[in-house]
Amino acid sequence: MIEASIRAATAADIPTCAEIWRESINDYTGRLNQHPIPDDLGRIIRLHQHLFATDPGLFVVAERGGRLVAFAAALRRERLWFLSMCFVRPAEQARGLGRQLLAAILPGPGDDAVLATATDSAQPISNALYSRYGIVPRLPLLSVSGYLTNPDVLPGLPAGMAAVPFETIAAGPPGGAGHLELTTAVDALDRELLGVAHPQDHRFLRTEGRHGYLYRDAIGATQGYGYAWETGRIGPVAVRDAALAGPVLGHLLRAVQSRGAQAVWVPGAAGAVVELLLAAGLRFEDFPILLGWNRPFADFERYLPISPGLL
Repeated sequence: MIEASIRAATAADIPTCAEIWRESINDYTGRLNQHPIPDDLGRIIRLHQHLFATDPGLFVVAERGGRLVAFAAALRRERLWFLSMCFVRPAEQARGLGRQLLAAILPGPGDDAVLATATDSAQPISNALYSRYGIVPRLPLLSVSGYLTNPDVLPGLPAGMAAVPFETIAAGPPGGAGHLELTTAVDALDRELLGVAHPQDHRFLRTEGRHGYLYRDAIGATQGYGYAWETGRIGPVAVRDAALAGPVLGHLLRAVQSRGAQAVWVPGAAGAVVELLLAAGLRFEDFPILLGWNRPFADFERYLPISPGLL
């Protein structure tokens, strides 16, 4: 058999990487009688394009006989190295390609980066591979989705708290005072709760059409932010006080008219949020994702991620 070679990805590889992602997931979820991922790969292709644009050196592919058979993509945000994707075609698995791909993109010796990822709990082999590098599964990430059948349980924002659309704050030319004010406020929250700032990912969210809100108290101090999307996806959400997570989610779930079911990624550390969303009518979807890291870096009681592929 021809030996597989590892090389840097190119922009032209991205659609094939999306197909490998779908093929790999459908292979194991099909054996668990789960619904297959649809053919529409636009969302995952745009995510791959974002990862390639921000971290081209951390996006690699494996090629055998001129055919792409696997890929991996990570991102680096200040001290955080986060593995976003690592997928191998089913027929190519158990041949060490995952280890080779990781070796090509992991931080080098002497780099004191925090290593983290999010993996499917139904993938014990992958979880064991990452654990060998210290990226041990430590916290469930729950997909909570559905329709608000009991919206009255969702609390309103506290008295004096205002939800200010990002567009209102950043009105004016790019790079102006409003844009700087918004970036400064969001970066400060991210560094406090996630351990790093990631303005490039916030820009991606806005190009995807997610509507952001900054939550300010009666004296104008920023206490949180959150995003909602017409597709129904909510998040990320960041709050300085964990008690504010419920009211912020209540606002976001009502603020943007959804075209269908609504969905939130909720870390298991935010138990009160899980209870609230279930009481409002949403339900657990699919198997839990597992958040893993080599050392603590974020407060997942007060920070709800974008997705398993982009914290």
